[in-house]
Amino acid sequence: MRETKLFTRARREAPKDEAAVNAALLIRAGFVEKLMAGVYSFLPLGLRVMERIARLIRSEMNALGGQEIIMPALQPKENWLKTGRWETYDALFRFTSHYGKSDYALGPTHEEVVVPLVQHQNLSYKDFPFAVYQIQNKFRDELRAKSGLLRSREFLMKDLYSFHLTEADLDAYYERVKEAYTRIFEKAGIGNNTYLTFASGGTFSQYSHEFQTVTDAGEDIIFLCPKCSVAVNREIVEGAAQCPVCGSKKLTERKAIEVGNIFKLKAKYSSAFDFRVKDETGKEQEVLMGCYGIGLSRLMGTIVETRSDGKGIVWPESVAPFQAHLLALGETRAVASFADKAYDELCKAGVDVLYDDRTASAGEKFADADLKGIPWRAVVSEKTVREKKIELKRRDEEKTMLMSVSELKKRFA
Repeated sequence: MRETKLFTRARREAPKDEAAVNAALLIRAGFVEKLMAGVYSFLPLGLRVMERIARLIRSEMNALGGQEIIMPALQPKENWLKTGRWETYDALFRFTSHYGKSDYALGPTHEEVVVPLVQHQNLSYKDFPFAVYQIQNKFRDELRAKSGLLRSREFLMKDLYSFHLTEADLDAYYERVKEAYTRIFEKAGIGNNTYLTFASGGTFSQYSHEFQTVTDAGEDIIFLCPKCSVAVNREIVEGAAQCPVCGSKKLTERKAIEVGNIFKLKAKYSSAFDFRVKDETGKEQEVLMGCYGIGLSRLMGTIVETRSDGKGIVWPESVAPFQAHLLALGETRAVASFADKAYDELCKAGVDVLYDDRTASAGEKFADADLKGIPWRAVVSEKTVREKKIELKRRDEEKTMLMSVSELKKRFA
C-alpha cells in the first residue's frame, strides 16, 4: 500500500480526551478513530491488525475442533428471561421496538442464543462433544467507558462454546482450551507477562480462569506466585491468600488487564432451555457447557500498552499491519525510481509492504514510521541508491544493515 493512497493521516498531538496510551497512540498513528466514549472505528491499518489477530485466534480455535458461525447481535427478551438475566445483567443494552413494542437486547454474550440454536438441531449423543465459535461485535453498557480499547461499549470478541455429556469430557476440553489460549498470547507477543489467573468458579466449579497481562495500565489487581508463574485475582485472595497450585502465601500484587477468560458453565444455560439428550441407554442427560472468550480489540489495546515506547507502537510481527515499512528519503528522481521499483518487486514477491512515497521530510517520515510501529523499516536514500541497496532496521533495535532488493525478498519470503 502506498501512503499517498491512504486516506488517513498521522497526528503530531495526542487527543486531549484520551488518557490511555493505547487509544492515544492508535488514534495518532491512524489505526482507529473515536466516535464517542467507548466506540471506535477501525481504519485500514487498524483493521489489518484486527484481521491478523483474528487469523491467529481462528487457527487455534479450528485446531480445537471449533466450528465457526455468526449469531445475531440482536436478541429477544424472551431468551434472557429464561436464563434470568434480563434484569440482572447490569451492562445489558435493552430497548423496545417502535413496531409491536417487542423488547430486545444487543448481545454482550451469546449463551441465550447458542443454546436454543444447538437445541434445534435434533442432535443425538453420537454428535457430542462439539464446539462452535464466532468473532463478532459485542455491546456492553459500561458505566465508565474508558481506557481506550480496554473498556469499550462496542468491541470485537471471539466467544467459543463447547457442549459435552460428561464432566470428564468437559474437563479435558477445558484443559485443551487453556493450552490454546497460552499459545495465542505467546504468538501475540504478550506471553512473557500474561498469566493464567485463578478466579471464582461460582456455584459450578471451584475455579474459573482468566488470562491477565501485567501492566501499570491495568484496572484489575492480581497476585502472582513467583514459584508457579500463575496468579490469583483479588476475589480469591480475599477468601484465601495463597497460591492454589503450591499453597505459597508469598504473592506479589500487580496491576493487570484481563485479555481472556474460560469458564465451565456446566448445565446452567442448557437447563434454562431444558436442553437434554438421550444417551446410548435411552436415559436423558443434561448437556454440559463451557464458554471461552477473548476480546480482540482489547487484545489489540493490550499489545499497544505493553509494546510501545516514547516514539510509538512496537508491533510483534505476528499481528503487525505490514511486514515492512519502505521509506523513500529525498525527492530526487533516482531515489523515487529505485524505491518504486523496489516496492513493485517486493509486492510481486508477496511481501506485505507499506510504502511511504509522500513528499515529506526525512524527519517526518522517520517519526511516522516509529509511531506506526511496523516491525521492519526499509530506507531508500541517495546514499543507498549509489550502492544499489536498501537500509534495513528493526523497529526495536538501533542496528542497521544494507541489503539488495533480492536479499530483502528472501528475508521476508
